[in-house]
Formats: sequence, structure tokens, C-alpha cells
Amino acid sequence: MVQMPKAHQTILEINLKALKHNFEHIKSRINKDTKFMAVVKAFGYGSDASIIAKYLQKLDVDYFAVAYTSEGVALRNSGITKPILILHPQPINFVTIIQHCLEPSLYNAKVLNEFIKISSKENQTNYPVHIKFNTGLNRLGFWENDVEYIVTKLSETSSIKVKSIFSHLAASEDLNEKEFTLNQIESFKNITENFVKRISYKPMLHICNTSGVLNHPEAHFDMVRCGIGLYGFGNSEKENQNFKPIATLKSVISQIHIIEEGETVGYNRAYKSSSSQKTATIPIGHADGIGRQYGNGKGFVTIKGKQAPIVGNVCMDMIMVNITNMDCSEGDEVVIFGEHSTAENLATTVNSISYEIITAISQRVKRVILN
Repeated sequence: MVQMPKAHQTILEINLKALKHNFEHIKSRINKDTKFMAVVKAFGYGSDASIIAKYLQKLDVDYFAVAYTSEGVALRNSGITKPILILHPQPINFVTIIQHCLEPSLYNAKVLNEFIKISSKENQTNYPVHIKFNTGLNRLGFWENDVEYIVTKLSETSSIKVKSIFSHLAASEDLNEKEFTLNQIESFKNITENFVKRISYKPMLHICNTSGVLNHPEAHFDMVRCGIGLYGFGNSEKENQNFKPIATLKSVISQIHIIEEGETVGYNRAYKSSSSQKTATIPIGHADGIGRQYGNGKGFVTIKGKQAPIVGNVCMDMIMVNITNMDCSEGDEVVIFGEHSTAENLATTVNSISYEIITAISQRVKRVILN
């Protein structure tokens, strides 16, 4: 086992070897001809989108996906040359999308018509776009009965060309919802068969997210879109064993206090000691992504392999934890989450999910890259 460097301040370690492991594991679960789209939105799920994308580009990932145009521009500016899908573009950014060779998801008549208008004005021919269909998530997407309308619009312009048709699974991680997922997949097949029959070429088809890849190999189609799996989570206890969390959030003990019986800790005197106890103050708080919901004994940190519960309210820049009967000192390293005490474990204490806590880590937290 590689000995990781000790933290001397609050840092987020990003382990690229773990990223490679996760990428290769997902690749092993798909056909060699199935393309791989890496989702690096939200600063690479709270890590560092540029670092993650550059590394995956070296591993020859086929596509990237982000949520917003600004995220795609940032990737282009950092040297990413692979195709980048913008999952939720706004018409105000369509010129910027074209200027940076980004590829928009078109999900309703308004954005379709607006992008045709802008791309024509910018003298584009066969500009790559992706058509999103709603098959049950009810978030974004055309409906099945919109196929004829879309095909008609495409026939009236040479400014755009459909690179892919896609949809998004709503509950692929939940095997109790398997019937719903299978209905989504069947709906997608019907939509795409109808669509492809009406045009003179076959765009790529994709519907699977990480859980879709793992649970529904029959629906991998031409490409899969993976986010959370790359960052180390398989959305089930069984699948988590095949992944390695790439991010470890660390800090240090700034100060240790002896709290006498009846004394209180933190804002609003939220914690009251029932006996003589020992607390440690750690420089991380809700401004760094550790929300107030983790306070008052719900959340915890790990110090020398032992859990120390958060006491009192989480402050903006600090938390206090109970270290009574623990052998630790000021300056000792603290792990908030990592490979062993995972972000998923911590999130579960407040009925949340790994996605929420890892994407919440503030940009003011220093990123340290482990190659």
C-alpha cells in the first residue's frame, strides 16, 4: 500500500491511479466497440475537471460531457481537444458554443429552432448536435411524438447534423424499479428506430449512466455516459467494491480543548457537555462544503482510524469534534472522507448521497494531485 503524504492544512487529494482503475473497470463492463463518454461536470464532480479530463484524454476516452457552456469553454481553454457535449445549454450561449467547437444537447423546439438560426447565421454546415428525448425522467427532452417535427426541421437546413440521440435513465441503480427502467429502454428503442428510419444516416445512440452500464448491459448501444463511477462509486454496496473513490478530503487538528461538565461548544451553545470531555477544532466548515446538517453528532471525521463525531453546529470555517479517550495531538491529520471512510458513508448520516457531498467541496479547498 502506498503511504499518502500527511495533510498540514485542509486539502482534497485527487488520486489519478484510482481514476484509471475506475475507468478501466467500467471499460471492462462494456463491449470494445462501445464508446465512452466521461461526465466531468461540476468541476469533475467536485475534484478538478481540467486535471480529470486531461488524464482521461490520455487514456483515450471518446467524449466528454458537462452541464453548462462555461464548463466546456474551461475544458477547451485547458487543452481538451476531444468532443464535448453540453447537456444543458442556453440559447444565449449558442455563439460561444460554436466558437469553441462544443456540441449542444437540443431538448425542445425552442432550443432546436434557436440553434438552427444561430448556426445558419454563423455559416455552419453539418454542425454536430445531440437530440435529447424524455423517456421518463421528466427533466429535459423531446417527447416521442416530436420525432416527425424534428426530422422536418432537419430536412429544412444543412447547418446542423445529428451526432447522437440520447435519453437518461431515472432509476437504473434501483433494481426494484427494473420494470420502469426496461420500459424506458424500450421507449428509447422505439423512438430511435422511428427517427433513424426517417433520416439518411444513423447517429450514435446512448442512454446508460454508470448504473445503467452495470445493471443493463443490453442497453449500452453505441456509447455510455459515466460520471459517478469514474469518481469511485458504483451506487450499490456490491458494485462499490469494484471502485476506488478518487478524492480524499483531509484537514488537521488546529486546537484541542478540555470541556468541563456543563460547558457548551460552538454557536447557539448547541452542544452541552455532560462530563469532562476533549474536543478538537478543525479548519473546515459549511463554506467548504460540510453543511450544517452534519453537526450535532450526525457527521463524523476519522483520526488515526477512529471516528470522532462532530459536536455542536458546523461553523462557516470550522468544525469541532469529540476526541475524548482518543490519543491525538494538535497538528494531527484528520480525514473527512476518503477511500475507506467514504463520502457515501458520511452522506448517509444525513440521508444524503455521495454526489451531493463530493460536488459541494468548495473551490477554496486546495487540490493536491496524486499521480
